Amino acid sequence: MKIPMWQVDAFATKVFAGNPAAVCLLDAWPADGVLQAIAAENNLSETAFLMPRGGEIELRWFAPAKEVALCGHATLAAAKVLFDLRGWKEEAIRFRTRQRGVLSVAKRGEWFEMDFPALPATPVQTPAGLAAALGAEPRQVLASTDDWLAVLDDETTVRELKPDFAALKKFHCRCVVPTARGDEVDFTSRAFAPRYGIPEDPVTGSAHCALAPYWAGVLGKDELRAFQVSARGGEVRCRVAGDRVMLAGHAVVYLEGAISV
Repeated sequence: MKIPMWQVDAFATKVFAGNPAAVCLLDAWPADGVLQAIAAENNLSETAFLMPRGGEIELRWFAPAKEVALCGHATLAAAKVLFDLRGWKEEAIRFRTRQRGVLSVAKRGEWFEMDFPALPATPVQTPAGLAAALGAEPRQVLASTDDWLAVLDDETTVRELKPDFAALKKFHCRCVVPTARGDEVDFTSRAFAPRYGIPEDPVTGSAHCALAPYWAGVLGKDELRAFQVSARGGEVRCRVAGDRVMLAGHAVVYLEGAISV
């Protein structure tokens, strides 16, 4: 069986930046073990699997180690493929997911805007060992549905972190997300997900479902510019609208081909 596949750099305006995701377009769902094996073989933060059904697209995301409930950059990558390479004509794409319901993506000029659920984070006591694992003492730790936010003093501290990934892997969350106010943007972040086989995720769209509501509250505004300060880096534009968060970014196609399974 041959499966069309693209590799897309999401939250990027040029190749070799942002977060690379694979996008596979299916005619039918294979066994979950096959999906997981493809994701492990690709060895990217996520592989998105798309299956058209009626006027919607069924969407699942797999990290190298396991399936994930929500992924922003691979959804952005999927929208890039459908709009720009597969001739999608509707104003927006409706992606039907297994755990997050329907997610829509609209193309606005060169930007792709994703309509995602807001996942507000609540303050918690700093877990034992977290500061040592990160290499910095958080001013505050907050827990969302999937991730832990660790608020640090400034952008420089976030950039210079050298975490202990083996120690971080022991914490029961998807991502540990250090964050701070930005020097030239509203806020910055990084994201570490070793439990999912991803030591550092270059740009994590879904983490902004928690980051954007938090910083909107701190800064007193609903529209924010964010930058994830990983080695590859990427800009995320955020707009908080009640229980939804609009996340916008660019994307660039790096590779197009097919895989045989």
